[in-house]
Amino acid sequence: MTVSIALFTQDLRLHDNPVLHAAHTSADQVVPLFVSDPAVEAAGFAAPNRQAFLADCLADLDASLRGIGSRLTVRRGEAAEQTARLAAETGATTVHVAAGVTGFAHRREVRLRKALGERLHVHEASVTVVPPGRITPVGRDHYAVFTPYHRAWQEAPRRTVLAVPGALRTPGGIDSDTLLVSGTTSPGLPPGGESAGRARWRTWDVDAYADVHDDLAADDTSRLSPYLHFGCLSPTELVAHALRHDGEGARAFVRQLAWRDFHHQVLAARPDAARRDYRDHDDHWHHDEEETEAWRQGRTGYPIVDAGMRQLAYEGWMPNRARLITAGFFAKCLYQDWRIGAAHFLSLLVDGDVANNQLNWQWVAGTGTDTRPNRILNPLRQADRYDPDGAYVRRWIPELAHLPGPAVHRPGLFAHGYPAPIIDPDALTTRFRIGRP
Repeated sequence: MTVSIALFTQDLRLHDNPVLHAAHTSADQVVPLFVSDPAVEAAGFAAPNRQAFLADCLADLDASLRGIGSRLTVRRGEAAEQTARLAAETGATTVHVAAGVTGFAHRREVRLRKALGERLHVHEASVTVVPPGRITPVGRDHYAVFTPYHRAWQEAPRRTVLAVPGALRTPGGIDSDTLLVSGTTSPGLPPGGESAGRARWRTWDVDAYADVHDDLAADDTSRLSPYLHFGCLSPTELVAHALRHDGEGARAFVRQLAWRDFHHQVLAARPDAARRDYRDHDDHWHHDEEETEAWRQGRTGYPIVDAGMRQLAYEGWMPNRARLITAGFFAKCLYQDWRIGAAHFLSLLVDGDVANNQLNWQWVAGTGTDTRPNRILNPLRQADRYDPDGAYVRRWIPELAHLPGPAVHRPGLFAHGYPAPIIDPDALTTRFRIGRP
C-alpha cells in the first residue's frame, strides 16, 4: 500500500483542491495533514480572529474528510519537521503542498524541500487562479500596473476545476494534536469552513455585484474574502462559475479576483513589499499616537471613517470601499505611516492576507502600484457618494442614529456625544502635500 501526505496550508477544502487530488491519485492511502506552526504566532500573523476562524475551518475540513472515509491529522510544531516525522511514521513516499507567495511560505517550502527532497511536490494554481510568474511583461519578472496585467490574465489558460474524491483511505493509528486558540475575538465574526463558505456563495447574487459592490448601506458584497484567504473556496472554481453567468456583475467580480492575483504576483516577486515601500517617495510621515488611537477606536470625528473602523472591530471584516476610505484617511489625510494602519488591519481582519492587505495599503498610501500616487480620497465626498442617505453610518454609530439623511456625515457632531474632528476638514490634504517631497 502506497501512502501520500496532503499538507493543507491555505487550501482548507475538498472541492477543486490540486493538493488533495494529486495525493489521492498518486497513492493508495492519503494522510490529510495540517501543521500548526508556532512561527506563525512568532511572526505576528496568528490574530485571535483568524485563529478562531481557522479552528472552524479545520473542524469543518475534518468532518468533510470523515464523510469520505478519511480524517484530518493536526500536528503542532515546525512544518517541515512535523511533516517529515509523519512521513516516517506512515511510510509516505510523496508529500503534496500548495505553492505560496509570502516570504513565510517560501521559507517553509525551502525547509520542506530540504527535509523531504524529491518526495515533495508543490502545486500551483491552488491559492490563486493564475500562478505568480506565469504571465510577465517583456524584460520584467512581474507586472507593476494592474490594467496590462488584467489583459494578460484574461487570456492566460486556467486549469480544470477538480472534483471531490469519492472516497479516501487513510491509515489508522495516527496521533493528532489539538489546535490552540486564545485571545478575544470580534463578536460578529463569521463562521469558518468550506461548508459555510459554499453556503454563502450559493446564496449570493453575483449578477447584482456591479451595481452594489460599492454601496456601503446595501451590504451586498460577496463576503467571500475570509473563505478565499483560508482556501475554503477555490478562486479557480469561483471564476469558472462566474464566467458562466457572463453578465456585468460576474465580470466585475472576476476583475476583483484578478486584482487578488495581481497582488500575489507582486508580492511573490518583491517579498519585501510586505514591509517596505514598493515605490519610495521619501515620505516624511506624521506621527501622532493620539490620532492613531482615535482612528483605531472609530473616534476620528468623521462618521464614514468611524463607521468602517467600528465594523472592523465588531466583525473582523469590512467591505472594500470602507477599507479604501479608512486607510486613505489614515495614510493621506492624517499622513501617518501605512505600516501602522496595515498592522492594525491585520490584527483584526479575518481575511488578513499579507499580499492583499499590505499592497492595498500601499496603493492608498501612494507608495504602491497606483498610477496616481498623489490621489486623496476625501472622506466627506466618499460618504456622499457611497452612503448618500447615511444608512451605513447610522448602522455603526448609534450615537448618531437619530440624525436624518446625509446630515449624519458632516463633522462637528460632538453635541450629540460624538467627538470633534481630529483634523479640520479644510486641512484634509495639507499634511500629505507638505510631507511628500
